[in-house]
Amino acid sequence: MNILIVEDETALAEAVEHILRKAGHNTDRVADGQSALDYIRLGAYDLILLDIMLPKLDGLTVLRQLRSEGAQTPVLMLTARTTVPDKVAGLNAGADDYLTKPFDPEELLARVGAMTRRKGTMVLNEISFQDLTLDLNAVTLRRGSRDVQLSPKEFALARLMLSEPSMTYSKDLLISRAWGLDSEATDNNVEAYISFLRKKLRYLGSKVSIRNLQKIGYRLEVAP
Repeated sequence: MNILIVEDETALAEAVEHILRKAGHNTDRVADGQSALDYIRLGAYDLILLDIMLPKLDGLTVLRQLRSEGAQTPVLMLTARTTVPDKVAGLNAGADDYLTKPFDPEELLARVGAMTRRKGTMVLNEISFQDLTLDLNAVTLRRGSRDVQLSPKEFALARLMLSEPSMTYSKDLLISRAWGLDSEATDNNVEAYISFLRKKLRYLGSKVSIRNLQKIGYRLEVAP
C-alpha cells in the first residue's frame, strides 16, 4: 500500500516509516498539517496515518478539510490523547480508527491490516479507467481480452495515474511515488518508464495515452 505518515516527532515518524517499509509498504512522510493536505491532494494514498497535535494545522482540521473535499482515503489517527472525548472527536471528524501512543509495532501493523481487510473501498483488486483495467494482484494492465505484464516501476506509475486520471503529474512527484523520496532516480528514469508504458498502451490498442506537458509533467489523455 501507499501510506502517508503525518507526524511531527521525527524519531517516531522515522520508526513508523521503518516498520511499514519493512512490511512491504511504500511511504511518504510529512511533519505538519498543511504539508499533509498538499501531499494528499497531489498523490493517491491507500491509507493516512495522522497525528492530532501538528504544526500549522492540527490533525482534526486536516481530517475535516479532507472529508469536506470528498476524500475517502482511510485515516488511522496516531495520538497521545487517551480520553474518550478526544477519541470521539477524531472518529466524528472522519477517522476510521484510532491508535494511542506509545504503541507496539505489531499492533500498528495489525491495525493497518485490519483496516485493509474490513473496508471495501480501501484496497481494490482492480483500478479501471476508460477501456483499461489495472489488476493489482496480477500486476497486469488489461483492455478487453488482451493484457500485458508490467514491471514494478511501470506498475507503480500506472497505479498512480489511473487512480487519479484527471491529475497532471510532475516528474518529481512520479519519482517520489515510484522510486521513493530518498532515491537517486532522475528525470531520465521517468522518461524511460513512461516510454515503456506508452508502448504497452499502444500494444493493448487503448484509447488512453500519456500526454507530455512541456516543463509541467504528464497526464492521461483519452482519444474521442
